[in-house]
Amino acid sequence: MFAINLNPNLLIMKKALLLAVLLCVSVYGFSQGTKYGVRAGYNISNLDFDGTPILDNEHRNGFAIGFFGEYGFTKTFALMPEIQFSSEGGKTKALRLDYIQVPVLFKFRLSERIHIGAGPQVGVKVYEHEDGIRNFAYSGVGGLEIKLSHEFFFDARYTYGFSNIFDDNQNVEAINTNIQLGIGYKF
Repeated sequence: MFAINLNPNLLIMKKALLLAVLLCVSVYGFSQGTKYGVRAGYNISNLDFDGTPILDNEHRNGFAIGFFGEYGFTKTFALMPEIQFSSEGGKTKALRLDYIQVPVLFKFRLSERIHIGAGPQVGVKVYEHEDGIRNFAYSGVGGLEIKLSHEFFFDARYTYGFSNIFDDNQNVEAINTNIQLGIGYKF
């Protein structure tokens, strides 16, 4: 008999990605207006330590780039799952965090040009998996989108981490926060 030892965090991430894919596929059939697009952004990221930081903690400027789908249920409500690369964390090399993230925003139309959105986000770290920093991150995202035309938009988002970025054996706690200014194009 073969024994398979799977990492519990890996199983959680697989389930989250499967849920996002199933959500995208099922929503596609019920949506009134479906759009796809690309988005790029500028990040201003920082770590909020519980207590005194262990290293010099300066914010990190980075970038994000990704693809999204937007599924309109009504004229005022839409669901926007996304997959993106995002460079976050602190400026010190040991605190740099680069993630592949899956935010899922629930969007509400305030006017023809202005939309707000909020939702959960899960991320997986893309390098150095044995460095004392957790490989998975769970966050909440809120944002404002301004339509510049039918295709182009500008948005601003704030991400607040729900989980400690450090492994339990590190005896240090910090969460990742991020401000993201982006532009996008809807097909």
